Amino acid sequence: MKRFFLLAVAMVFTTALLAQKNDKDKDWALYSRYAPANDTVTVAPKAVFMGNSITENWLKFHPEFFQKNNYAARGISGQTTYQMLARFHNDVVALNPKVVVILSGINDIARNNGYISLENIMGNIISMCDIARANGIVPVLCSVLPADYFVWRKDLKPAPLVIELNGMIRKYAAEQGFEYVDYHSFMSDEKGALKEGLSKDHCHPYPDAYFPMEEVVVKAINKAAKQKLPRKRNRK
Repeated sequence: MKRFFLLAVAMVFTTALLAQKNDKDKDWALYSRYAPANDTVTVAPKAVFMGNSITENWLKFHPEFFQKNNYAARGISGQTTYQMLARFHNDVVALNPKVVVILSGINDIARNNGYISLENIMGNIISMCDIARANGIVPVLCSVLPADYFVWRKDLKPAPLVIELNGMIRKYAAEQGFEYVDYHSFMSDEKGALKEGLSKDHCHPYPDAYFPMEEVVVKAINKAAKQKLPRKRNRK
């Protein structure tokens, strides 16, 4: 009996070690996700879209939008700002675009990788902008889309946090002279949720909902691409 018990303990310990090893070996930022696509880029894109599932779905629903405009989409479902920051060099800088369109923050609010304050979310966005600017790439900052409910985190009430974070992004963009794309204002209802008919799950837009988003972001990209890179300014 004692021998059986020791064997069982050894098996549990071995399983735990293997699980830890597998976790350590995990590609946590998914650097590999776009590595093959990045290797095939021969002409620098006009703009790279850095984001999460909103951007990933955008490419899935409207691939022609990216193709005809010489844009590259580098969205990964579920990612937070610190994962995007980690892969920013590989998926943005290395492609040498004129502009980077940053749409991020909702998964941080959803605590996909644990709690993070709005100030630290903003800090990650600022760091992406700093890296872009240091490499001659003009950032275009986007508001987080409206969301009042997460199907995977039903205990959270994200709408006011989204509005507060968007205020921080808008303020920073104005301070630094960056284009700010305000999706939230025309996609939100009075409760801070996506308007009826734009989404099934209160978070991810339907394919047709991307058309008005495309109209405003193209204008911002074209304007940013013609500008000289704004000098870094101290935050107020």
